[in-house]
Amino acid sequence: MPELKLKPSIEQRFNLFGREEWRAHRADTPMTLSHEDLLQLRGADEMISLDEVADIYLPLSRLLNLHVSHRMELYRSTFRFLGASLSKVPYIIGLAGSVSVGKSTSARILRSLLARWPSHPNVELISTDGFLHPNAVLQSRGLMERKGFPESYDVRTLLNFLADVKAGKRNVKAPVYSHIVYDIVPGEFQNIDQPDILIVEGLNVLQVNTTPGLDDVIFTSDFFDYSIYVDADTEMIRDWYIARFLSFRQTAFRNPNSYFSRYADLSDEKARETALSIWTRINERNLVENIRPARFRADLILTKGKDHKVESVALRKL
Repeated sequence: MPELKLKPSIEQRFNLFGREEWRAHRADTPMTLSHEDLLQLRGADEMISLDEVADIYLPLSRLLNLHVSHRMELYRSTFRFLGASLSKVPYIIGLAGSVSVGKSTSARILRSLLARWPSHPNVELISTDGFLHPNAVLQSRGLMERKGFPESYDVRTLLNFLADVKAGKRNVKAPVYSHIVYDIVPGEFQNIDQPDILIVEGLNVLQVNTTPGLDDVIFTSDFFDYSIYVDADTEMIRDWYIARFLSFRQTAFRNPNSYFSRYADLSDEKARETALSIWTRINERNLVENIRPARFRADLILTKGKDHKVESVALRKL
């Protein structure tokens, strides 16, 4: 029998909410972030306001809190059924999206909001950047121009990390990536010790596994209890990327240890030209070929418009 390929519409898969509709689902969830908190959480080039948190992220934190509570009750029921002692099983949230779409800021805001719910104060956040192969490995394989593409990650190590966390192991170590030196930091690790919730943020966390030699039925997303995709028009993300590149000439690129320090003194025109070239050669290709095609595997999609404001929310139908 030939393989059946279905492409149901987003309306068939998801309940769609405009901003006003979604805001109503905040109910009585209190605002637990201050303006000062938000300044520490948002990206340097993002002007996310407390209104954005109230309208979008508070309803989302309420929804996630309900999911966490029900999943934990399921775990308790399963352990009672098995007659086994209760082990701590972290709830894992995957958060995906393009470079410069603001997924890191979304992840930080969600972490802070979820940690303020009384039932799960221990919320950790990791980036899959730490599971990129070191630059030396990428260079030896001719992959520096494909950094961030699926083949540039140490997928086996990432899957083992997630399996250990989901098994409730103590002190599971995640490699650390530096955006200043643009490489893995040798000997430095982030310690994950049985959190209530772990948020895993990265470019390709929703994509199926394509690494040769690994069992093709094991995906990063298999370890997720919930998944979120942050979306926006490609042209809009491109403009955000270029704006961030221009602003970094006065900040991150000025660090003498920065991999990108050679761009610090570029003129506006040359900087825009350079940023557009990097975007077109690498980031846009990765978005179109690998990242965006997996967005419908998410449980929830946040679609942004101008100024990083979320304009609509798509919630997967039960």
